[in-house]
Amino acid sequence: MRKSMGTVLLTLFLGILIGAIFSEIIGLFLEEGSIAHQLFVRSVDFGPELNQWDLVILEISFGFKLHFNFMSLVGVFVASQILRWYR
Repeated sequence: MRKSMGTVLLTLFLGILIGAIFSEIIGLFLEEGSIAHQLFVRSVDFGPELNQWDLVILEISFGFKLHFNFMSLVGVFVASQILRWYR
């Protein structure tokens, strides 16, 4: 059965979110600076620079960053496996 693009994107987003939450929880129990802490907590950032527009009476800021780490990838894998069996 073919999945809609919205279902796929929602599943991947939830997988990344769940992986990030587990990463933070695991990071609480690991010694800071250890190799295990770096593996589970350290992230790589993707995204454009923050843009600020100062329009004298209004200041607008645009920007976003995506933080990927090992647990985010695990979360995406788990979410994709769940999506395979989702009907």
